[in-house]
Amino acid sequence: MRRTDSSVFPASPSPSRRRAAAGRALTLCALTALIMLLACAAAVSGPAPPSPGPPRESGGPAGDRSWPVTGARGARPLVLRAWEPPPARWAAGHRGVDLAAGPGLPVRAAIPGRISFAGRIAGRGVVAVELAPALRTTYEPVRATVREGDHVGAGQIIGLLEAGSAHCPGHGCLHWGLRRGDDYLDPLTLLPPWILRRAPSRLWPPEGTLGPPWAA
Repeated sequence: MRRTDSSVFPASPSPSRRRAAAGRALTLCALTALIMLLACAAAVSGPAPPSPGPPRESGGPAGDRSWPVTGARGARPLVLRAWEPPPARWAAGHRGVDLAAGPGLPVRAAIPGRISFAGRIAGRGVVAVELAPALRTTYEPVRATVREGDHVGAGQIIGLLEAGSAHCPGHGCLHWGLRRGDDYLDPLTLLPPWILRRAPSRLWPPEGTLGPPWAA
């Protein structure tokens, strides 16, 4: 009888080695499947959106709203006199807000719109920005750097503040108004709370018949 040569016909691996090899193969298959699953999920969901930064407190652009002028060190301006709607259209009142600011300071559009007027009325410079049909904001006294028909964005410079405001004798200020048709509204209602840092004294006219300024 011929003797079998073990170097030509090696011995079969033991059962324990076969089980270990099978375990490694299963682990490799599972890891491969997991990597493919994660890659597919990332391709479907796309990149994660960037986290929003903290709200700005400056008077410059802040999305689609902006303070018309900046205060000290770029903070929100001081409101020298708030909106004081008259009890009737012909009665006395304060049809806008006065924001503390010095002559020569840039005046910015508070909200996007179209320049509907840029000129002088009774000797003072006035700029009006139309936001919607019959709804507009007004800024005075302002030396306009825009022309009628121009479209402006929130925070875009529309002029420079002039001296001699009749609304603030002895103080420099911007008179900022909001009108819908012949009705005067509170312009501070155009700004979101995080810009205001406080709510306006009145959100809408006291009679409650006009609704929000952007309502039809």
